Amino acid sequence: MTVDQARHRTTEELEAALDHIRQAPADHGTLELIVRRPAVNEREVLEVGHLSVEDGLVGDTWAQRGSSKTPDGGPLLDAQINIMNARTIAAVAGPIDRWALAGDQLYIDLDISAEALPPGSRLALGDAVIEVTAEPHTGCGKFSSRFGLDALRFVNSPVGRALNLRGINARVIQPGTIRQGEPVNRLS
Repeated sequence: MTVDQARHRTTEELEAALDHIRQAPADHGTLELIVRRPAVNEREVLEVGHLSVEDGLVGDTWAQRGSSKTPDGGPLLDAQINIMNARTIAAVAGPIDRWALAGDQLYIDLDISAEALPPGSRLALGDAVIEVTAEPHTGCGKFSSRFGLDALRFVNSPVGRALNLRGINARVIQPGTIRQGEPVNRLS
């Protein structure tokens, strides 16, 4: 998938989507898109994926990329899975064929705000269970170049941070198979 020259949304357009984003389901949502990153700047949209405690999304490069936040430069377990709200990415990117450009692996129609899914919250997807971590997920230069400076400012605004508009990080607690269109359930 390559970056196209789609029109970037304005701050006004993004703010107009807030009510719709806030109406995302609280406890039972849907896994709208699964995206594997097999190499830098490459994306594969999957209908079925496998989550592993060791590898995160199997076939994704999370484990190979490492992190400056770990003492040995190895992968950061608390950022094993990147999740974005489907309503947010639709407002930011437009058509679903552009969503994968954000770089997240799972796009779900569920309220992922800090209030709804604090660190330690667990989600069931297929036979897998993931746990939300405290590791912040913020936009970067790639996000800005793909979706515009207004989008980066929008997701990192005070409202954007409270709603986790750029997304959340999670780690796999229970391995399993996940499928596009399946339910995502918040576990108590």
